[in-house]
Amino acid sequence: MDIKTIPLSRLETDLQATLVECADSGQAVVVTLPDQRLVAIQSLDAAEDDSLLDDLLQTNVEFQTLVAKSKAGPRRPFPPER
Repeated sequence: MDIKTIPLSRLETDLQATLVECADSGQAVVVTLPDQRLVAIQSLDAAEDDSLLDDLLQTNVEFQTLVAKSKAGPRRPFPPER
């Protein structure tokens, strides 16, 4: 797997483009934070995504609470693409 390292400033400049690039290329992106810590962003295949969501729903209380809060609130449409 290829890994691309970028500074946080690039991610902040164009978050959507960086995430789309990561998803389209399959390349993991490692973001260097100002304090020298690293954060990895990696796209998931649809099959992996389903498993991850199932695992989170079964085992992660914080995620379960977030989903319940989302279900209880009104639905808002996604913003139109530019």
